[in-house]
Amino acid sequence: MKILYQGSPGAYSHLAALEIYPAAEIIACKTFDECFSRALQDEKLKIIIPESNKTTGNIGIEYLIFKYRLNIYAEHFHKIEHNLLGITGAKITDIKNVLSHAQGLSQCSNFIMKNNFIENIRADTAGSAELISKNNKISDGAIASKLSAKIYKLDVIVSNIENEKGNTTRFLIMGKSIQQPEFKKEKYITSFLFKLKSKPAALYQSLGGFAINGVNLTKLQSFPEKNSFTSHFFLCDLDGHIEELKIQKSLEELGLHCEDFHVLGVFKADNFREK
Repeated sequence: MKILYQGSPGAYSHLAALEIYPAAEIIACKTFDECFSRALQDEKLKIIIPESNKTTGNIGIEYLIFKYRLNIYAEHFHKIEHNLLGITGAKITDIKNVLSHAQGLSQCSNFIMKNNFIENIRADTAGSAELISKNNKISDGAIASKLSAKIYKLDVIVSNIENEKGNTTRFLIMGKSIQQPEFKKEKYITSFLFKLKSKPAALYQSLGGFAINGVNLTKLQSFPEKNSFTSHFFLCDLDGHIEELKIQKSLEELGLHCEDFHVLGVFKADNFREK
């Protein structure tokens, strides 16, 4: 099995992939778009993508979910533990500049402000660790994983510097082929996207079927259609399997109000949701 992720070796997506698929060949991609594009061309590839973070919200990959419409096979909640990394021998008093992904900087804002560090946004956390390793400046630090420290031979100056100790990111495992688990006595998530017909109160009317049938929506997010500020798509997750009668009735009702509708996947709910 081959798993693609965005970022440099040591990124949190890399860690999540190792946790789920320890025996897989895990391959780094420069961008999220590259991950999606390669998976669309090859059914043998799967991708692992961070979708949202408990502390800072959505990662911002919804437009790629809409563009490529890959199937979602599973969700995985991965605990994020940020660390201040530096070159060998560096101490916290030596650090002036701190490099990381925007999400990493935001999730460690209290620690950064407390130490008066200068923030430097980079494409990913592990790439920041790689950069300070190459530059070899004692005044530069990176916010990244301990795996990054090991890969790029850096010191872990301070561990667990995130604002929230329960900091967790939700990852999606996706691919081209359509796969759906058999409906059993398990907890499932059905994920889909839709675009409503242009008419007054369309969203209000379209959601009535879920209320009538007692279906719980766990995610409802809007994002603009390309080159438009007036036309929006909605990304939605609900509790349940698409083969359940109440789910089918709800989606049929929704479909009456839609210009576009696409099921992204049906998958088992991660046990993390019970915590």
